[in-house]
Amino acid sequence: MRTVDTLWIAAPPGPVFERAARVEGWPEILPHYRWVRMLERRSDGGGIVEMAANRPFGPLNWPTWWKSEMWVHPEKREVRYRHIQGVTQGMDVVWSVRAEGSGTRATIVHEWDGPPWPLIGRAAANLVIGPVFVTGIASRTLAGIGRAAEASDA
Repeated sequence: MRTVDTLWIAAPPGPVFERAARVEGWPEILPHYRWVRMLERRSDGGGIVEMAANRPFGPLNWPTWWKSEMWVHPEKREVRYRHIQGVTQGMDVVWSVRAEGSGTRATIVHEWDGPPWPLIGRAAANLVIGPVFVTGIASRTLAGIGRAAEASDA
């Protein structure tokens, strides 16, 4: 499974990257995030992070949860994750923030072989988990990060 979610943001790359990398602040600017906890922090800003978000379906919210190892690469304006617990264990995620025109292109790529469920694991990843849950949450996350960066740049 591979999903690519991208958004052009009318703000410079610096403020966008700062919000993308400061995950503990996500629940303040992203209403679909229930919590983000840094369980272990390294000096580079990465570490072990636990995240919980809701995937809205009309008036209903489907709760999701995962734990990841996180690496922050400010020189490349990238944040990388490897999901280490949860349904999406083994998923690799790359956030990239690049200057584009008068603003910023923020992109999130998720790659995963799917859950270890006999016969249906890959199908579940490609038909439901990726397009419905991953993109459903990632697109909302990009939009919220974009709104916060644009508001700070205004």
